[in-house]
Amino acid sequence: MNNLYRWCTLAALSVTLMACQNTPNDNKHEQQKAMPITLDQIYHQQTFKSQWLGQIRWLADGSGYTAVEKSRPIAAKSDQTHSAEDIVFYHPQTLARTVLIAAEQLIPEGSTEPLAIDNYLWSNDRSQLLIYTNSKKVWRSNSRGDYWLLKLKTRKLTRLGGENVKDSSLMFAKFSPDGNRVAYVFDNNIYVESLSNHSIKQVTSNASEGIINGLFDWVYEEEFSIRDGFRWSPDGNSIAYWQLDTRGSKDFIMINNTDALYPSLTRFPYPKVGEQNALAKIGIVDLATAKTTWAKLPNNSRDMYVPRMNWSGNSSQVLIQHVNRKQDTNHLYLTDIKTGQVSLVLTEQEENFLDFYDDAQWLTNGNHFIWKSERSGWRHIYKVARDGTSMLNLTDGAFDITELTMIDEQQGWLYFIASPDNVAQRYLYRSKLDGSLLNQRVTPAQYMGINQYQMSPDGQWAIHRHSSFDTPTTAQLIKVEGHQQQQQLMTNEELHAQMAKLAKPEHEFFQVTAQDGVVLDGYIMRPANFDATKKYPIIFYVYGEPAGQTAQDKWRGNAYFWDQLLTEQGFIVASIDNRGTPAPKGRAWRKSIYGAVGILASRDQADALKAMAARWSYIDTERVGIWGHSGGGSMTLNMLFRYPELYQVGIALAPVADQRLYDSIYQERYSGLLTDYAESYQQSSPITHAKNLQGKLLLVHGTGDDNVHYQGTERLINELIKHNRQFDFMSYPNRSHSIREGEGTSLHLKTMMTNYFNEHLK
Repeated sequence: MNNLYRWCTLAALSVTLMACQNTPNDNKHEQQKAMPITLDQIYHQQTFKSQWLGQIRWLADGSGYTAVEKSRPIAAKSDQTHSAEDIVFYHPQTLARTVLIAAEQLIPEGSTEPLAIDNYLWSNDRSQLLIYTNSKKVWRSNSRGDYWLLKLKTRKLTRLGGENVKDSSLMFAKFSPDGNRVAYVFDNNIYVESLSNHSIKQVTSNASEGIINGLFDWVYEEEFSIRDGFRWSPDGNSIAYWQLDTRGSKDFIMINNTDALYPSLTRFPYPKVGEQNALAKIGIVDLATAKTTWAKLPNNSRDMYVPRMNWSGNSSQVLIQHVNRKQDTNHLYLTDIKTGQVSLVLTEQEENFLDFYDDAQWLTNGNHFIWKSERSGWRHIYKVARDGTSMLNLTDGAFDITELTMIDEQQGWLYFIASPDNVAQRYLYRSKLDGSLLNQRVTPAQYMGINQYQMSPDGQWAIHRHSSFDTPTTAQLIKVEGHQQQQQLMTNEELHAQMAKLAKPEHEFFQVTAQDGVVLDGYIMRPANFDATKKYPIIFYVYGEPAGQTAQDKWRGNAYFWDQLLTEQGFIVASIDNRGTPAPKGRAWRKSIYGAVGILASRDQADALKAMAARWSYIDTERVGIWGHSGGGSMTLNMLFRYPELYQVGIALAPVADQRLYDSIYQERYSGLLTDYAESYQQSSPITHAKNLQGKLLLVHGTGDDNVHYQGTERLINELIKHNRQFDFMSYPNRSHSIREGEGTSLHLKTMMTNYFNEHLK
């Protein structure tokens, strides 16, 4: 893999060579002309805020797209609580702009303000529009709110849910295929509302304490990335849905000490490692009779998961994915909606674990579906026969695809994202659905970095977004064939102008080799006035878990500017991806950490530091810092506790100190079942090695973290106290896992972190 790709572009190499050839006085002169960056600019004034395109929706026929854009204030009201917004239509060929829905049309009767548009959804015939507004947070996303129906012909605006519906109480509303009804979840049951007379029919009625229909518990939503728990049949006569029985899953309790005179408690089912999970079932309800038929999944129990389910190209069968608790086997069953009987179509099985779940995407005739698999050792896309008897690899090669972008059946193309030659970058490719042509690159060579595409349903047009490490995101409308640019949609000119006032740091992507020969990828940032003859303290940003890759050639927004500030203050900044991170480097790379999360990964991080210090003499190995958030907080603890001779300062934000305290789905997937790997859980957890702390540790956690619980940090504190290991600690009252709620929180956190590195690493 050493020669798989070259990290640096000619331009980047040129910048690096010029910087090395400049004298210190030359660089100092350039630095004096630049404006120093401040934390207040980044986190309070938002001086370096990026543009945002808004909520773009391609129309189903590919004739154009709609977007939410700011409108003028209604009737010049200066006291509006939010900006008025229009929904506008753009024609891709002519670039003509038409206001489809003016903000004035979204003023409910009796109100003077238009609805704030949190989301919107068109009916298939575009005659009706659902507006999602007044949304409230449920766990990690705003998935509960109000839904309003706008009929374009009559301009009538109606709130769904009936006259007595509570505010912010509906979830996941969506049109039936014919557009005559809307289904939604209310109080854990599914309802269907007629759009002709707004009569409401309850189609599930068994929700109770611990029984939920059409939505998910905390751990399913977080670890399987699913929130909407029901699916309309193509003919509109049935709805397939998840039911979860969370009874028996123990509640986690969080205390809120800050919002009232007396504390309040939040309770929610949260199965930790080895504890009892919810029981998941799939029901198919006949809307005429409101009778549910349950899928007869073999050996279904609380030790089985149902991470995906969808209609199978017709209205008579549902494809259900059934996964064991160890998560090394996924059975795909076609399920008859009348009898609930199932037939096995395909089995995905890994030696260690399956680390992604996607819906099968059915081709129009229903004879085949598109499926992602790592059975070849690489993540690829296959066309699978309905009965599973044949599989055609449509992206074959010694590389991973990272995303299935769209399927253009009419022209016979499959579009996907990959980067066979550079794992830090992403490009659009396509293959023929019949396998006659594979892996044709679509993205031109000029767009080096990360590329994303929001394609029209007919495959003719796309919104193309591009960024790189030090280049903010731009967006353009393109014609896909030939990648022809039609219109520049976003340039981030104001941000570029602000960046031009700053002293730009150097950066470089590089590779180093671990002690067993495995190649590790990373980036390094050096000060604008860098002098290779000097010694610099170095700060590593780390994640290191299977949920994130840090060494990517993409724009990181405020994270980039904070790193730039650190370089201005005399630090070098770097990041390394250890084994187990989701870099597109093959199955073996990702699965090698099984049963030992944190052990091999931390060794890789230490190996990388040693190799970098041997290569670059300007790295001061007596002044090495590291920080990370969530899994990166855990890795920070691992580096300080396991390699105290290498790392002098660490800041751990919201870490998993003891893996036995985290949720069952995520931790058991990568660490194995507790009954099989009890010793590994202990040895992999940072808390076990806390007695080895020698350097300076700043431990930070939000007390309202529903994801990585404050409980784990309190246990770690006790362990450090037991061994008389001194450390610094900051709790953020009632903040969640992101530690960003509350006025001034981000600025306070980053100020504290900056000061800590300056005090203890300089």
